[in-house]
Amino acid sequence: MFFLSLLALTLYFLLSRAKLINNSNIKLPPGPTPLPFIGNLLQLGKKPHKSLAKLAEIYGPIMSLKLGQITTIVVSSPKMAKEILQTHDQFLSNKAIPNAVQIHDHHKYSMTFLPVSPLWRDLRKIGNSQLLSNKTLEESKGIRSQKNSVDIGNMAFKTSINLLSNTIFSIDLVDSSGSVGDFKELVVNIMEECGKPNIADLFPALRMFDPQGIKGRKSVYAGKIPDIFERSVDQRLKLREVKGFDTNKDMPNTFLDIDQATTQVMKKTQIQHLSLTLFVAGTDTISSTLEWAMAELLKNEKIMSKAKQELEQIIGKGKTLGESDIAKLPYLQAIIKETFRLHPPVPFLVPRKANTNVEICGYTIPKDAHVWVNVWAIGRNSSFWENANLFSPERFLRSEIDVKGHNFELTPFGAGRRICPGLTLGTRMLHLMLGSLINCFNWKTEDGKKIEDMNMEDKFGITLAKAQPVKVIAEKIYN
Repeated sequence: MFFLSLLALTLYFLLSRAKLINNSNIKLPPGPTPLPFIGNLLQLGKKPHKSLAKLAEIYGPIMSLKLGQITTIVVSSPKMAKEILQTHDQFLSNKAIPNAVQIHDHHKYSMTFLPVSPLWRDLRKIGNSQLLSNKTLEESKGIRSQKNSVDIGNMAFKTSINLLSNTIFSIDLVDSSGSVGDFKELVVNIMEECGKPNIADLFPALRMFDPQGIKGRKSVYAGKIPDIFERSVDQRLKLREVKGFDTNKDMPNTFLDIDQATTQVMKKTQIQHLSLTLFVAGTDTISSTLEWAMAELLKNEKIMSKAKQELEQIIGKGKTLGESDIAKLPYLQAIIKETFRLHPPVPFLVPRKANTNVEICGYTIPKDAHVWVNVWAIGRNSSFWENANLFSPERFLRSEIDVKGHNFELTPFGAGRRICPGLTLGTRMLHLMLGSLINCFNWKTEDGKKIEDMNMEDKFGITLAKAQPVKVIAEKIYN
């Protein structure tokens, strides 16, 4: 095995050198000088979002690095983000597919990693027009209003699972007495494996060998989740045989009702892979963002007080939030936006891959280069934000900036044709959950710990989680 890996690396290195000679006339963006073979890997450090933000201060808002044998372009300004996500979107829409994702053929069915193609367009159309449309979410809002989270950590995750499962499958995946531990452990393990630096991604000739075992471990974790969804789909198929069954427009019924040349087995496969994408990405990012928002509010008593006052005046103290209330709560909306600015759930978005040479601002992004948009750096850049490191929702009360992909200063969900399809559902869930936590509970630290001593360091991965979880005591407020 070692000899084969060494041989593959040698051949790949020689081919890469030949390609480098052929591309010698290409003007790459500026960047640090790469070391032989490993390139700029050592400069990433343990927290690449911060390391690359510092390098951008030296080399500018568009820079190039060599990560192993992969040319990587990193952009760190709203202007450059717009060039990537909007202006040249048609040439940069395809995603870089990590080796760990290529398990159970997930990349062949996932909207996240599918190339722009007829299948991707069909899935996107189904998602936008039926599954996650404003009309569909309005019809199902009563289901989501029945849920409420009272614990920042596991209960936030549990609430996210049931909010998603009710919206998508019309069922609770975890009942009120059930444990969320196994499902959460699977999701956390999947995200951790995807977030690990993988030699097989940096030296593609090694992909077939999986030298770190990342793909193998993820295959085990991810293989257990579709079984859950398969059982749900099988139950739905049996129910659909019952006369008078309520065929609401949730995801299983939407797919099964589609009149197309697709077998029932294929439809089941599509449902399972789409469910895997929505649940793994949705639960982790939503619970992480909620935890960051609560951490910031607990450290900022005046902001928490102002949020409580708004909620008390608009919906009444101690009442749970309804989706129709969100539009009436500008300060709560500003808190969510400010949390996205300082703590974007995915610090680099999902890396893109150039399908041809692309000219941007006098530089060339070469074909097959990976492109990273450092939204964490953009959100903390003092050139675009006053008091950039200060948590201040007030900045959005006098601003029309939103998170819908129109304002490139704030793009936690991306932009362009590959913007996250779960944007509307995710933001609704966050407003509901955070608003209810603020309005229905008072919070204090456990064991007399001081709020100002709370650790606010992050832990780098696919999602940007808190390094230490928020642990506080909730006191119910009665209306």
